Amino acid sequence: MAIDWTILDGIQKIFGGSFMDWLMPKITVLGNGGIVWIIIAVCLILTKKHRKAGFLVLIGMLLGLIIGNGILKNVVARSRPCWINKDWQMLISIPKDYSFPSGHTQASVIAATILTLYKKKWGMVVIPLTVIIAFSRLYLYVHFPSDILGGAVLGITIGALTYVYGTKILKIKKE
Repeated sequence: MAIDWTILDGIQKIFGGSFMDWLMPKITVLGNGGIVWIIIAVCLILTKKHRKAGFLVLIGMLLGLIIGNGILKNVVARSRPCWINKDWQMLISIPKDYSFPSGHTQASVIAATILTLYKKKWGMVVIPLTVIIAFSRLYLYVHFPSDILGGAVLGITIGALTYVYGTKILKIKKE
């Protein structure tokens, strides 16, 4: 766990400043409740051509909500860095749920995995957005790096399995 603290401190030393203090709370909002991914999924559902991809994203995110946020967070019950270091000046409200895995990261990686597997070109947009959202959680001191890693691994797993089995069930042709 010492490496988690070293990385968090390093992020602040390298990136900390007024611009990032302004930007990161805005970036993290995109991942609150998976809102940006839900909006993208709904937009896809509204198109005939990509409707099934939108449904896959919503299904994957629902599975992530159940597995990651509903089960794992409560089983692992890991404290957040901001709960441990109470002297940290928070830029956002202190989350009330546990830290591992990062739900923002997990939801983003699920959506990015499904969307990239569905159409590789989309990965050029969704992967960088996913990375920025995950980074915002570290910058804002609400997750340890291992929470982000756990959310990413879980997200890739859920996203890939949702895509593989969902495309078979929904009979989706890869673009």
